[in-house]
Amino acid sequence: MADPLKRPGNAGGFLIAVGLLAGTVIGLLAGQPSIGFLAGLAIGSAIAVAMWLKDRG
Repeated sequence: MADPLKRPGNAGGFLIAVGLLAGTVIGLLAGQPSIGFLAGLAIGSAIAVAMWLKDRG
């Protein structure tokens, strides 16, 4: 059974999605949408993992 005193976790998937969209838009403006997509994925994933690690402890 879940601990009723523990607060719910944060939504890290939202950050990944925002990173993907923002990276793609910035990449389109720079003429490199694929690199922007991958950079957005990496940055969004890194922030989501950092939030997950912070939330664990």
